[in-house]
Amino acid sequence: MLTNLFRLAAVGVFLLLAKFALAQSVSLQSIAEAASPPEPATIFVAKEIVTLSPNKPNVTAVAVIGDRVVATGSLAELRAAAGDQKFTVDRTFADKVLVPGLIAQHDHPMLTALTMSSEIIAIETWQMPYGTIPAANNQQEYRARLKEANAKLKDPNAVLFSWGFHQLFHGELSKELLDKVSTTRPIVVIHRSWHETFMNTKALEKLGIDQAFIDALPEAAQKQTDLAKGHFWESGMFAWAPQLLSAITTPQKFHKGLELTQQYMHTNGVTLASEPGGLYSKELQAAENAVLSPPDSPFRYYFIPDGRSIFEAFPDNAVAEVKKTLSWGEGMTSITPNQIKLFADGAVYSQLMQLREPYLDGHHGEWIMQPESFSKAFRTYWDADYQIHIHVNGDAGLDLVLDNLEENMRRKPRHDHRTVLVHIAVSEKDQIDRAKKLGAIFSGNPYYLVMLGDKYSKVGLGAERADNMVRIGDIERAGISYSFHSDMPMAPAQPLFLMHSAVNRKTVSGRVAGPDQRASRMGALKAVTLDAAYSLRLEERVGSIVPGKLANFTVLADNPVTIAPEKIKDIAIWGTVHEGRKLPIQHNNTAASGLGPVPNEATARLLAEAIHGGHRHSSLHPAGHGDICMANRVFGEALGQMK
Repeated sequence: MLTNLFRLAAVGVFLLLAKFALAQSVSLQSIAEAASPPEPATIFVAKEIVTLSPNKPNVTAVAVIGDRVVATGSLAELRAAAGDQKFTVDRTFADKVLVPGLIAQHDHPMLTALTMSSEIIAIETWQMPYGTIPAANNQQEYRARLKEANAKLKDPNAVLFSWGFHQLFHGELSKELLDKVSTTRPIVVIHRSWHETFMNTKALEKLGIDQAFIDALPEAAQKQTDLAKGHFWESGMFAWAPQLLSAITTPQKFHKGLELTQQYMHTNGVTLASEPGGLYSKELQAAENAVLSPPDSPFRYYFIPDGRSIFEAFPDNAVAEVKKTLSWGEGMTSITPNQIKLFADGAVYSQLMQLREPYLDGHHGEWIMQPESFSKAFRTYWDADYQIHIHVNGDAGLDLVLDNLEENMRRKPRHDHRTVLVHIAVSEKDQIDRAKKLGAIFSGNPYYLVMLGDKYSKVGLGAERADNMVRIGDIERAGISYSFHSDMPMAPAQPLFLMHSAVNRKTVSGRVAGPDQRASRMGALKAVTLDAAYSLRLEERVGSIVPGKLANFTVLADNPVTIAPEKIKDIAIWGTVHEGRKLPIQHNNTAASGLGPVPNEATARLLAEAIHGGHRHSSLHPAGHGDICMANRVFGEALGQMK
């Protein structure tokens, strides 16, 4: 029963202090003398509260003291339980639905910040905190928008930095064409993939990019440049990322981009975020902390170190080097201890996944980490009892990962190792069963199927493999924990949209692909709350609305578990409660509430055409593999060098 739970909560806090006191040799009396009267409680009343607690799955009131949930039930039950504990009743959410705070399990704030600080001219409409940016659907619209962007810049010396260009929709781009926009202002255009750039003559002069500069680059980088056209791609761009970044951003602009990223995520109901594979740069972490760490941030951000970079740099001392990063977080940002990120095969967007059966056109996938190097790194972190998050996209890549997991389980068994298999674009049923036996869990991106299913059924994979991408149905039936992620900016960081994608599995054409692989609505909600927390070992703190956990709620206009499945993505978001703080969204947030790109047919074509871009560049830049994490890594290192 709910007998005086508020008093019990206060006792629980006292006992925690006492435990700390014993560990630190501080007297209990000194704590008792310093203890203040219990804080007043707030009882939030809602139309419905989805707790994800098996004991009380649905209630209408939740009591909060400070940053913690202390009780759930009906208002009458909580009034009776309060006794002489002071409390107030908050009816702000009387017509709303509370769900556990939504979790963005895997996003890249640095690249998202750079994107949001640019002049976005893309093939999708973008819904941003400050307004809607319409799509540029063809060459004429793109060039007109670029000229408009140039005209509205008041400072004649300011660089025009634009992101979102794609040649299949916007036509050819070159130094000559950009010079027609301006011969006096530097213009830098970044391809939507973040793997190519175009510049006008003034930008090349500003950065000192001439033939002598190109001749001094490594041979592979020289082959991926076209100075006459002002076009640079893959290593031809990455080789001089610090100079490029000096043109397109400043610490002040990056700071503003991070603020927009923060607002964007809050608007989508996020109360906790993570970046597996956080960058190995103390300076960049400090720049991100400047925005994400203050106590008024609407969510906490957890960074998981990039085990690949650290192992490559310190193969004999990787674990010790990882531990040095733990002090880099502060306030609302943290470097997650005893967790690491590794990489297996290439990216799904560029069809460089390693597959058991050949691609339809006969091309082959790529390894991001060569199998021997992957095995050594896996063993190093396994022996140090790390939880390992692994980027893996193809079924042959998954075989490599599961082989290493089984080998190390036999060699050094570990209970609850919770190895996370990330992305899992292409897999087979036997691998799901094997993963369960080995104790692995999954984090999938259901956006892959929505945007790529139609095209990949015809190009590269064929219908059966394409329709069964991100086979959440088999994972759920097997009883394996799974979470969802967006990998923003590769997909919208919108947890409700990810839920919608997994539950409906409707491709851009409107067909249902792989109906047996649809997630249940309850499973999908857990994938962006409780199971996402579980994947980060935070399930004792967040992920459900139960006594003792942090008071993190996302406030919705409807229940995503009971609403018609096709309406999940359109549920309006009021805002959040984060650790007891009410945080409404600071703009008119209607049914089309999620911010970011609005997927359309053009997006699907773009992502499918990334296949050809990936093949074109990968032979000369094998480290990239068309993967957003490569761009994130390179530009992150460059940003870390900026003053």
